[in-house]
Amino acid sequence: MSLCPFVPQSLAPTFRRRRYSKNIMSNATQPVRRVAVFCGSSFGADPAFRAEATALGAAIAGAGLGLVYGGACRGLMGAVADAALAAGAEVIGVLPDELKGREIAHRGLTKLELVPSMHQRKARIHALSSAFLVLPGGFGTFEELLEALTWAQIGLHAKPCILINTAGYWNGLLAFLDTAVAAGFIETKNRNLVRVAANAATALGIATGHP
Repeated sequence: MSLCPFVPQSLAPTFRRRRYSKNIMSNATQPVRRVAVFCGSSFGADPAFRAEATALGAAIAGAGLGLVYGGACRGLMGAVADAALAAGAEVIGVLPDELKGREIAHRGLTKLELVPSMHQRKARIHALSSAFLVLPGGFGTFEELLEALTWAQIGLHAKPCILINTAGYWNGLLAFLDTAVAAGFIETKNRNLVRVAANAATALGIATGHP
């Protein structure tokens, strides 16, 4: 019998093999050791974006935490990693094999992990982290944020998901989420999974339980 009437039998073994690790599915009951940062691989048009990424990297180190991110050396991704490294933090990058040949890998990290796919990249970042901090970014950042929120909504984790709203960057998304609530597609309790911080210091306070 098919796992789902919409899934061809030829693909069913793939669905059977996919399982989430216990680390991903567990709640955030352990002390925070590392935080994940999702952000753009470009700097954006406003210098405030780069400044906040640099401040976040330094603040992560100052709080005695480690950084987990997508492993690139470019844009805000590189800025947050460089600042964390300069201040003495452990920085772990997770990069899919398909991107390693594009000269974007950061070569100065504490550890760079290569994984087979984009899906496994996100799963590994989730497994290594106790909270998700989100700086401005594009489609990839949106997707990482929304997957983390979806996993929280269905109970795969209870880790905080925190938007750092530099220069009001996330205002449009927040307004859209309110529209989705009003339209009946997102429950208010799930809308409240999105935490918002004005800056890096406030975001880290939320992540560590000291807002």
